[in-house]
Amino acid sequence: MRPRRPAFRRWREGACFLLLLLLATCAERPAPPREVTFADLPGWAEDRHAEAIPALLASCQAIRTLPPDRSLGGEGITALRREAMDAACAEAATLPPGDAAARAFLERRFRPVALGTGTLTGYFEAELHGSARPGGRFTTPLHARPPELVEADLGTHIPELRGRRIAGRVQNGRLMPFPDRAAINAGALDGRGLELAWVDDPADAFFLHIQGSGRVRLEDGRVLRLGYAGWNGHSYYAIGRTLVEQGAIPRESLSMQAIRAWMDRAGPTEAAALMARNPSYIFFRPLDLPADRGPVGSLGAPLTPMRSAAVDREKVPLGPPLWLAGQDPLSGTPLQRLALAQDTGGAIRGLARADLFTGWGTEATDRAGRMRDPAQIFVLLPR
Repeated sequence: MRPRRPAFRRWREGACFLLLLLLATCAERPAPPREVTFADLPGWAEDRHAEAIPALLASCQAIRTLPPDRSLGGEGITALRREAMDAACAEAATLPPGDAAARAFLERRFRPVALGTGTLTGYFEAELHGSARPGGRFTTPLHARPPELVEADLGTHIPELRGRRIAGRVQNGRLMPFPDRAAINAGALDGRGLELAWVDDPADAFFLHIQGSGRVRLEDGRVLRLGYAGWNGHSYYAIGRTLVEQGAIPRESLSMQAIRAWMDRAGPTEAAALMARNPSYIFFRPLDLPADRGPVGSLGAPLTPMRSAAVDREKVPLGPPLWLAGQDPLSGTPLQRLALAQDTGGAIRGLARADLFTGWGTEATDRAGRMRDPAQIFVLLPR
């Protein structure tokens, strides 16, 4: 029989464990947001501020059309009421051209709040090859939102859960989970006419779900623009975590490109098993947009390449400008620029967290796939 440890030793080990756990918790707790000056924003004077004014005006237009009960989000010092944006929006519409005028306006109408040093990633509008009908190499469907899918903001019932969403389908008067990615890929939605198009690469479809919008070049020459229409309610799981834990990709080398390269080496069966670990599944809707215009973000404004960003709406409000101070993964030079908080994402969680929309095309895809760097993040709130 294995001898028992003395009671005092067991108590001491338990106390040490609890102390270490407490210290770890304190160490991971982010600093609270604090108001700073524009001089504290790295590279503030060097940006082309006028380039971001059209995106700000798009935010203003979207805010004006929101339902009266729709919150812009944020909490504490970052909370924002839409009325606070009115004066800034009115002046923005009358600005003369030029960076100097735009910069003076921003400094006059807004106050910067430091959110801390966090992570800056990128996302893009994907481009896929597809067909309006299944057959041949076109076997992976992209689905429209099922009519029975129900989404709700839990904050409408429990104020403490404001911004938390849930989704499912009603069965016998109860909200039940919707099929996950594996079940849908196995045919849970087949035969219902929900397919918007079929594409030739399951991995392309998977990454389209992560990006939330894209362009499908159809065999007949048409381009189908797709935007986010809903999600199945299952939590997002970053499949790169599995590859890091398995030692397949070093953490410091993790990128979308590295994950795609692993899938190509592993083959279709292993790639499908990896993608199925993410139970979250996105539904789309066709968008009637010109080719030179970005998709529509969660705020309802069209996204502007390198000037729109996704944030955690529970922590940071949608609509106002952000200042991002990170690094460009392609050039290695500082990436310091004004962007607008116009979108959200399932993987964007936390106060000092932003996802920069890089646009569409090869360069935008390459930049977004490699962008995962520390960055100082600020929100500019109206005075």
